[in-house]
Amino acid sequence: MTFELIVSQGRIADRTSGAIPGAALTARLLSNLIGLEPIEIGKISSARNDHWPSALVEANITLTELQQAVSQTIDRGNRPLMVANTCAASLASLPVAARAHPEAVLLWIDAHGDFNTPFTTESGYLGGMVLAAACGMWESGHGSGIDPKNVIVIGGRDIDPAEADLMKQAGLRIIPPSTATPQAIFSEIGDREIWIHVDWDVLEPAHIPAAYAIADGLLPNTLREIFSALPKHRIVGIELAEFEASGEWSKDEKALDVIANIVSPLLFESST
Repeated sequence: MTFELIVSQGRIADRTSGAIPGAALTARLLSNLIGLEPIEIGKISSARNDHWPSALVEANITLTELQQAVSQTIDRGNRPLMVANTCAASLASLPVAARAHPEAVLLWIDAHGDFNTPFTTESGYLGGMVLAAACGMWESGHGSGIDPKNVIVIGGRDIDPAEADLMKQAGLRIIPPSTATPQAIFSEIGDREIWIHVDWDVLEPAHIPAAYAIADGLLPNTLREIFSALPKHRIVGIELAEFEASGEWSKDEKALDVIANIVSPLLFESST
């Protein structure tokens, strides 16, 4: 299977101005690395601090088109490589992953659990509710189907109390940064297929700018080592989200170099 590169350029609950250009820069980077033209989804609109119901309605067209693009990629026998402005784009992709690869393990590599529901969310941010929707904890209108017991949250360290209770009840596993080694993660995966989601706030701040950065994260080399240890033939989808571009090329170029170094083991068998 080969990759197909999909990039979200429509607002999906964006509260910051750098996520959409960050996705565009990341897609350009990946296009240069693997020689694929990105499939661009959505129309750019301004960021704002709105509550999840209105954000979800506004994002409907972008989410629907993303879901179609991911589904068509899989139908062609290829693997989605989706670059998203926000994690909320996974409202579209994860239900497709669940249908196509129901036993796959989902590596949710994120400082946050994103497992809030309309009843537990403190911020009202749609991106903080996406994994719960994909696991059927609330209805987004874009599907569900992910088995929570197939989810491993890697690098999680900023999880609301009510959210943590839901995650425990549902059976998600959390591997904090302090114990996120290739060996620990590989032992959890077993012989299953793998779907990877990365929010760049999983890293220690300052390596890749992210809107919701939290201290004590993974180091870039640690995440690269984890990716190097994964069996490439079992990776069935990759999602990269939440690079907050600054608009200053020197800063953004440095972050893109870090992204390239981290993800290259997923894209090239010979990377070391």
